[in-house]
Formats: sequence, C-alpha cells, structure tokens
Amino acid sequence: MFKCKTVWNKLAPLARASSMLCLQNARKSALRHGRRLEMVQKAQMSSGSAGGGGENTLYYVLIGATCLGAGVYAYRTVSGDKERYNERMIEIASRPKQEPQAAEAVAEVVTESIEDAAPLESIPEPSSEPVKCEPVAEEPLVTEADVESTETEPVAEAPVTEPIVEASIPEPTVESPIREPVVEASVTEPVAEAPAVAQSEEPLAPVVESAADSKAAPAAEPVEPTAAPSDVPEHAPYLLIGGGTASFAAARSIRARDPGARVLIVTEESDLPYMRPPLSKELWFSDDPKAIETLRFKQWNGKERSIYFQPPSFYVSPADLAKVENGGVAVLTGRKVVHMDVRGNKVKLSDGAEISYEKCLIATGGVPRNLQVIDRAGEEVMKRTTLFRKIEDFRSLEKISREVKSITIIGGGFLGSELACALGRRSTDIGLEVIQMFPEKGNMGKVLPEYLSNWTTEKVRKEGVSVITDALVKNVTYKNDKLEIKLKDGRLFKTDHIVAAVGLEPSMELAKSAGLEVDSDFGGYRVNAELQARSNIWVAGDAACFYDINLGRRRVEHHDHAVVSGRLAGENMTGAIKPYWHQSMFWSDLGPDVGYEAIGIVDSSLPTVGVFAKATAKDTPKAATEQSGTGIRSESETEAVAGALKAETTATPPPIQQEEDYGKGVIFYLRDQVVVGIVLWNVFNRMPIARKIIKDGEQHADLNEVAKLFNIHED
Repeated sequence: MFKCKTVWNKLAPLARASSMLCLQNARKSALRHGRRLEMVQKAQMSSGSAGGGGENTLYYVLIGATCLGAGVYAYRTVSGDKERYNERMIEIASRPKQEPQAAEAVAEVVTESIEDAAPLESIPEPSSEPVKCEPVAEEPLVTEADVESTETEPVAEAPVTEPIVEASIPEPTVESPIREPVVEASVTEPVAEAPAVAQSEEPLAPVVESAADSKAAPAAEPVEPTAAPSDVPEHAPYLLIGGGTASFAAARSIRARDPGARVLIVTEESDLPYMRPPLSKELWFSDDPKAIETLRFKQWNGKERSIYFQPPSFYVSPADLAKVENGGVAVLTGRKVVHMDVRGNKVKLSDGAEISYEKCLIATGGVPRNLQVIDRAGEEVMKRTTLFRKIEDFRSLEKISREVKSITIIGGGFLGSELACALGRRSTDIGLEVIQMFPEKGNMGKVLPEYLSNWTTEKVRKEGVSVITDALVKNVTYKNDKLEIKLKDGRLFKTDHIVAAVGLEPSMELAKSAGLEVDSDFGGYRVNAELQARSNIWVAGDAACFYDINLGRRRVEHHDHAVVSGRLAGENMTGAIKPYWHQSMFWSDLGPDVGYEAIGIVDSSLPTVGVFAKATAKDTPKAATEQSGTGIRSESETEAVAGALKAETTATPPPIQQEEDYGKGVIFYLRDQVVVGIVLWNVFNRMPIARKIIKDGEQHADLNEVAKLFNIHED
C-alpha cells in the first residue's frame, strides 16, 4: 500500500495538469467553431481540432500506467500472502497437538515448550538449585480423564494435570494462569464427572507445590466432591412433590393400578409420610412418655398405632428405585423442589440436583399463617412463637409446655380449640396457665351457630383454659422476660409463649416457574375436574382449588380431602380420567368426650337449623372409635353404611329434645333453602347419609324429618 501511495503522489500532479490543459483547449476550440462549451464537453474531451488527440493520448497513458502498476502490486501481494499462509499452515501441522486451554496456561508460566513431558515418576527430587518449570504439552490442564483418575486410580498412575512448579518460582507468576483453567473446567464439565472443580476457589491453593509434595499427597485430598448425592435418582416415572397425606394416598393409588410403577416422593421434611390430625389430638393425651419420640399413641378406643402411614421397610431406597424389579415407592427426605421446568419435564431441588419425570403431582400442602403484628414484633417475639404444623412443632411445643408457666393460643378455630383443650387438660398437673384468645364471640364461631359456639366455649373453659373472646391483637412486645399482648380494647395479657393458630396459606412457590394458574379468590392451583393443572401435572390436597359440581369452586384443608383427592389424582395419573365429585368431610375432637364431623359448606353466616337429642355414653369420640376400630374416622366410611343406616329409620323417633347441653344432634346449613352443609354433633359413622343429602341438592320442607335419617333418637 505504501508503494501505491508513492506512485499516486507522483502521477496525481501530471493528471491534474493534463485535465487543465484539456479544459483550456476545449474552450479555444469552442470559440473557433462557434460552439457552446457544454456541447463540446458532452461530445468529447479534445485538446485540439476534431480528430486530433495528442494531449489526450498522454492522459490515457498516465492513467493506464497507474492501473497497470496497481494491478501488478495487488497480484504480487496476494501471491506472497498465499505462500506465507501455506508455509504457516505446514509449520502448524508439523507441531504436536495442544489444547488451547492448556497452551494458554503454559505460555504464561514458561517461555518455551517441550514435545514430550516427563511422567510424574521421573521427576527428580527437589534440590537446592531452582528447577526449570516443566508443563505438560500433550494434555489439557483439567480433563475428564484427569477427574476420573483422581477418584478411581492410584496416585502413581494419575496423569499430570497441573504444571509442576518449584517453590523458587514467584507465586504471582503461577497463581493467575492456574486458577483460570480450573474455573473454566468447572463450567464445562458435567457435575457428576467433575466434582473436584465444582466447589469454591478454596481448594485451588494446593495447586502450586513441589514435586515431592505432589507425589506424596493423596489425589482426592485437595477438594471434596460436589456431585449430586447418590441417593437422588435422575429420573422418576411418577414424581410426587410433597410428603403429606395426599402424596401418600396418590402413591398407593398409583401402585394399586400399576403394580410395577416406580414412584418417588420428594418432601422438605425429614420424616416419612405421616398423618397430621393426631398432632393436635390423641398424642397430647398419651400416658406413655416415650410417645413423644416414638410417635405411637393410643386412640380413643385404646388401640395403639403409629402416626406414620407405613414403616420404613415399606419404602425402597431412592438410589435403588430404578433397579428394583417390581418398582416401589421411594421417599427423598430433606429436599425441596425449588423450580419446575414443565417443558423439559424436570424439576430442580434445593441442593442443585435435577430429576426428570413423566407425570408429576403437586401436593405441597400449605404453611401456617402468622399475625402481622407478630411478624413485625422482632426476633425476641418470633423466638417465643410457635406456628403449629409439623412433627417438630409438636415436639417443640410439648417440651415448651413443661418448661414455661404460661402459654397463650391465638385463634379459635379447629386447631386452636383442640390445642387449648389438650394443654388445658394437663395444665393442673404441670402448673401451666393456658390462655386462648380470638376475635369471635365463641370457640369455632366461624363454623358453629352462635348458641353451639357459646356452649363449646364453656366446655373449653371446663378443661382449665382461660378463654378471652372479642380479642383483637393490637401489638406484641417482649419486656422483662415476658411477652405482652395488647388488645385493641386496651386489655393487656402477659405470657411466656404464643401459639399462632390463625389458618393456613396454600404453598404455591412453584406456580411462577411452572407457569400454573393460581386462584385469586380461594388461593391454590386451579385444576379441572380431573385435578389436572397441565397435561401431565396434577394437584391434590390443600394446594388444589377444584370445581365442585354441587357447591362451586372450593379449596379444602382437611385430612379426608387430602386422602380422596390424592387417591383420585393417582388414579388419573395412570389413565383413569375420573372427575372429582366426592364431598369430603372433616372432624374435630375437643378431647375424648366431645367431637363433631362436618361436610360441605359449614359457615356460621348461613341460616342453620339444628335438631338435638339427649346424648348417651356411646355418643362420644371414644365410643365412635371403639365401634369403627380406627381413630381416623374418614377411613371407615363406605357407601354401604349409608344404605344400612337408611334402612333403620322406619321406627318413629321420640319427641325432639332441645336441651342446653346439646348432647348430640344434626345442624343443617342452608343456602336458598337447599342444604349445603351438615355438622354431626357427637353423631358418628353417619357421614354417607349427610353426603347423599348434599349431593341430591333438594329443598326440604321439614328438616326434622331429614334428621330422622341419622337415628339421633336411638338409645
């Protein structure tokens, strides 16, 4: 290019002079012939008379010479570049092959390379003189084979994966190039094959060492593996997220329809699937001090059972799930699913492991709701507050009840009233003050009609509980080793510990990553009649917002619903395609003497009709479990019971007795003169009849006649 520019600088003045000469001659020729200059310029560029072009010939020669010179220069340049390129390629091809990553690191450590690196065994012992650095020229700095050899082969046979640098070489020169390739390898290598580089940068320090130290040190010593734990299977045909009642019911249903199914349950808790109702009921009344640890309890009928659905021997190891011949159910405890990839059909766990699936059930349940005034009260208040839900909460509260002098339960619903009665019954023996406060006028005021709620409140007080009604908490503070609860009406209560039992929030953390629809009114994942949220994703239990063909869209937080919805979801996951039509029930026991079962919409704001009779000794939760043989009363339900009981209603009952003790009875909840909910007060094993009444959806002129179906007047 410099030559071309020099030629042009010499030729440019001549070209400009020729152009000026042509222009002057053109003007003279135009004057002689009487023509306009514009016409002459358009016709031809001539410096003389027509037909003469002496000066133009010089112009053309100069321009032609310039073009010819440029062409020759371009040809010679391209030819020379091509020859140099071929020579360079031949030279590169003749060199030993070297990975770019390793070459970069070695080039920064040393200034010359060698073709054959000495093996580890041939490296001489360190001497007083500095030893020249000997990097490996034919192996990458960190390779897949290197990682495998450090795990499975002896040290003497492991390939050299790092440049061996004597202590005499300055540390800054070595540290930077060595760190870079190691970090790169941790990104590009699979986690399972390169665990040694998936950790933080701390293990990089031992990389620079003498030959003797390198020879003596164990291969796996510098770093600990961070590969996915071996008990996490890579694939599960049936993946159940959540370890509660709904998941276990689904697992049993799947195995019943597909005996060879491989089912994996992933639960955040450290326990195997268990039933929650005994945590606030029978476990508190056990006389066995070991029940706190064994979680075995006596039911009201005296029979003993475990809180766990099945013993550990029922399950297979997650690591063996893919190997067992006839499949099985495995439980992965202490892991939480934090992300769902619905397009890739895989989930990510809290420890980074990934599991692919074919069909998935979300049964994550819910988390206890807390009062905002407690959330904002500070760390000292939160440390002295229990949100009751899990086994660890039961054990913690049981221990606290033996250590403190006062416990306050905030909440008047099912859980709050059950815990109040349980703690109140033992309060005299252990010297514990039990306080229960809630904003309603009586216990379970949102469920029971006012007269029955007031009766229940007196029953709770007789258990040794100080019940505070119309209580709206304004703030909670910690002063002088006591929690001070101030109500909006100015009342102040001091206590040692608080139990917040104010409801449940459905766990919907996976909704965003999975792209699932959430119901804005009831909460939970919206599902269709088959409990499907997507084509291969189902939802069951507390987290499912389903459509009830009789009562509309609902979300239910009870044991029986978890059992039934989990069972149905499991059937549909195996191809059953059944709609959810079951009316689930729930029950609550205020000790062994008073209990009730309910179904449908039981809301105290609805009109109610109650029909009561005098109770007998067999009209208690204890007697009911003795008759059914199980403490989980929903397990004894069958449609055959409904038919049998209905056939027994031919006898004319005695007159209805409306007594203040409300020994036993039936409460009907009405909407547009149609029964939409029923509470059976100390009436047990009659739930199929109540379910049928709601399913029929008919108007009844006289509910006293309907109450006869429940045989409440029998002795």
